[in-house]
Amino acid sequence: MKILIKIVSSLFCIIFIGIVYLYFNSPIRPVVWQPSPNPGFSGSFEINSALSHIEKLDIADIGPEDIAKGPDSFLYAGLRNGTIIKFNEFGHYENFVNTEGQPLGLEFDTNGNLIVADADKGLLSINQQGQITVLTDSVNGKKMQFVDDLDIASDGTIWFSDATTRYYYNDSIYSFLENRATGRLLSYSPRTNITKIHLDNLHFANGVALGPDDQYVLINETANSNIRRLWLKGEKKGQDDLFYNGLPGAPDNISYNEEGIFWVAFAGIRIPEIDALADNTLIRRVIGGLPKDIFTPKSKHVFIVGLDFNGNVIYNFHDTHSDIQTLTSVNQWGNKLYIGNLASNFVAIYNLSK
Repeated sequence: MKILIKIVSSLFCIIFIGIVYLYFNSPIRPVVWQPSPNPGFSGSFEINSALSHIEKLDIADIGPEDIAKGPDSFLYAGLRNGTIIKFNEFGHYENFVNTEGQPLGLEFDTNGNLIVADADKGLLSINQQGQITVLTDSVNGKKMQFVDDLDIASDGTIWFSDATTRYYYNDSIYSFLENRATGRLLSYSPRTNITKIHLDNLHFANGVALGPDDQYVLINETANSNIRRLWLKGEKKGQDDLFYNGLPGAPDNISYNEEGIFWVAFAGIRIPEIDALADNTLIRRVIGGLPKDIFTPKSKHVFIVGLDFNGNVIYNFHDTHSDIQTLTSVNQWGNKLYIGNLASNFVAIYNLSK
């Protein structure tokens, strides 16, 4: 009996020491937060297998996070190794330029320059000869840490997100576990070279999309499954509200198809157990001391939705056993959706006509 007590006591001491070690070696300082409502996968979000019918365009490397269509009719995508490639639907691709950073959101301006939200380098402009110009990498005298996505207004103003002021790209998973609301929505004016903060205290500011006639701009809060809206015109100018409160997954990028639909890409599904730890900072801090791979969510369930101007779900596409690893973006050209990701070596194409 004494031996058993010693064994149990020793195990308890080892576990206690392990917990203390993880706690004090954890890089995160979690805060209590209030999760948005979780509608689950019922009703408008009912699970189906639509995205199992995708085409795959193989590319050079992993991580075509976002996709933009250039004035030369080629498609452009930024990869995890910093390379931006240009490709077509016939399987031809070539390297365009390497930012030596992490090119995420992409959009062409009216002058044919590729504007890039580079997580490491800031907001970039790249001409067709591959010359890179840094438009902005700081605001109010402080460098940004995680420039994420962008959209361009008709007057040339670039609206973009700074996901978090706490962590860099490679440590972004800590931001979700910690969940301090430090994300921001910013704008950059090519005319004045001025960068402004318009919204802050966002839970991992991510995808950005301007509404029709630039009446408002939408921004995804990935870490709280919301879509926030900032009004740019009309009686509500300068006010912000929730365009969609409580999604069943973590919204990544968002795009407008110019025909009344906002396409929302989900990087992952919501995990109720994570939401349940929203007010338990101790456990989350201990978890943060583990190797990142252990607590990084892994799921083969991917989905995208199409919302109308009122936030109604018009399209709802799923695949619960997908080869797409961490779906991040969806853009529509013609009757096809071009789907980006963080960890696969292909671009997925979904034909809406089917």
